[in-house]
Amino acid sequence: LGLKETPAISMANEVTYNHPDAIEAWREIEEWIRATTVVRTLQYSKMGFLGHTYPGMLDMYSDFTMIQAQTGMHVEILEMCDLEKLVNEVTNEEKVQKLQEVKKMFVISEDSTADPLAKKPTEEQLDWSCTMAVAQEKMVKQFDLDALTYYYRGLNNNLQHIQEGFILGHSLLTAQGIPCSGEGDMKTGIAMKICDILNVGGSFCEIVVGDFKDQTLLLGHDGPFHIAISDGKPVLRGLGLFHGKSGSGISVEATVKKGDITTLGLTQTKDGKLKMIVSHGIATDGPVMRIGNTMTPVKFAMGLRAYMNKWFMEGPTHHCAMSIGNNVGLFEKVANLMGIEFQVICE
Repeated sequence: LGLKETPAISMANEVTYNHPDAIEAWREIEEWIRATTVVRTLQYSKMGFLGHTYPGMLDMYSDFTMIQAQTGMHVEILEMCDLEKLVNEVTNEEKVQKLQEVKKMFVISEDSTADPLAKKPTEEQLDWSCTMAVAQEKMVKQFDLDALTYYYRGLNNNLQHIQEGFILGHSLLTAQGIPCSGEGDMKTGIAMKICDILNVGGSFCEIVVGDFKDQTLLLGHDGPFHIAISDGKPVLRGLGLFHGKSGSGISVEATVKKGDITTLGLTQTKDGKLKMIVSHGIATDGPVMRIGNTMTPVKFAMGLRAYMNKWFMEGPTHHCAMSIGNNVGLFEKVANLMGIEFQVICE
């Protein structure tokens, strides 16, 4: 396949490296090799589970034994007290160093005109988020984590204050190859890990709103963002009240790069088997809400109504991981090697 010169013993032209079939064959081979790295890496990975799943969101509940049996990942159950202990060990020098890192990676916002709750982050909010970011990194190292799923509702106490500082640190960890999924959604955490292993991103998102005039879905969330696939520098905003959660603090506002994207959702069937749900779309330059959330307008070829109907029929987890590029074929190979069901909504 793909010879660049004709051997001296051959009378035929064997220069085939630039033939479309040779190019496609090598692309397929590369995808299979990349897919095998996912299977191998998951089998030796450790997923941290901090806190609990968002109460009532049944689509996100996970059976830890099922997860380990079908992916090989070990689930490490963590207590908020594990993190609280590390918070108390953070030094002023570590905080200052983390703040310098943050200022290089993010734009510190001014007040937003779109939402009265979205303000310029205060010095206190920045200090606390940097403290938490240091502690979160320490926790990942202490427990040797390769991914993290988290959520803590809080009861107006110190543990709630700790969770108020989660988003920045979890975004930094996601950028370092430790994907962090919010609301206790472990299945989407695995989808994010798959995307990250394949080096195509994997940002935590859900359907925010459907724009039937523009025929786009606004996909995003108030949780961690994968900085590697950001369209420009992500923005830090201070929220006077988190959306659908207790407390207030710093959140990340960002948009995924324009062009081809593929969403990877991981759900489970009625018999307890994992199932991939995949959609290819185009990230557009449409309008987004500047309210301290990650948001990307995405257009699917089949149209918004048809897409929504087909997607809901597959019983999805309402979160998914957004990757850059058209990765439908690549994700299908991963599913094949993992022995799990694969469903394409839009190619």
